[in-house]
Amino acid sequence: MSEYYQEHFSIRETIRSYFFITIGAFVFAYGLEAFLVPNRVIDGGVVGISLILDELVSPISFSIFLVVLNIPFIFLGYKQIGKSFAFQSFYGIILSSIFSEALHDVEPITNEPLLAAIFGGIVLGFGVGTVLRNNGALDGTEILATLLSSKSSFSVGQIVMFFNIFILGSAGFVFSINSTFYSLIAYFIAFKTIDIVVVGMNESKSVLIVTDKYKEIGDALLNRLGRTVTYFTGEGGYSGEEKKVIYCVITRLEEAKLKNIVRYFDPGAFVAMSDVSDVKGGQFKKKNIH
Repeated sequence: MSEYYQEHFSIRETIRSYFFITIGAFVFAYGLEAFLVPNRVIDGGVVGISLILDELVSPISFSIFLVVLNIPFIFLGYKQIGKSFAFQSFYGIILSSIFSEALHDVEPITNEPLLAAIFGGIVLGFGVGTVLRNNGALDGTEILATLLSSKSSFSVGQIVMFFNIFILGSAGFVFSINSTFYSLIAYFIAFKTIDIVVVGMNESKSVLIVTDKYKEIGDALLNRLGRTVTYFTGEGGYSGEEKKVIYCVITRLEEAKLKNIVRYFDPGAFVAMSDVSDVKGGQFKKKNIH
């Protein structure tokens, strides 16, 4: 990829990511303020902790806690995952905090906690999933889980769920036992909605790419994602032509970026992805995202 086209492609991709992260942050904040917060239903992760602290420490608002508590995780993501991911996550968190403050007095959609948990979970999950699809995150526990899963046999979803069982359980002590049950409902619905939006909650995905632009795509995956690739030689069953096949393993957070890279070089490339429950051996090279 020439320097000019690489810069042009990177700028276009970045603008697109920030646009959808803005939408995702707004939808996330609306789900909180129009459904969950008025009905004393909380979400998991740093968001849930922030809502609990907002209830306990009234002079400090939820939006302040959301930003401050996420800063250590953003720094961790910057060091371990990449600066574009950290910047886009921080942008999303700041926006969701601002939107949450602006929407705080919005009229609740429903005053029925069960309906709020169900539909609030859907709206919240759609917002979070939109941000995740565009190389960002709205909650520090997602970043921490991404890093921990690479060192264990547990998926991101399993680790996040483990954290949230304790966080959502504590809602019973701060609000009421009913809040815990409704919060669990909202969390599981949001979890499944994120699953649908992102298309896969597992940390790792194996990817097979059949393309004539294998060298360009392979170099881009190495330089932009920091992922090593393996080249296979195959033969077309119908044409009998020799084809190069790229194989690599990526994280869930890198899926959208990989698709953009392949689409840029070869829109007609054949791409097959499958979930990988565990990765052992070999080496995941640290990302080098600019």
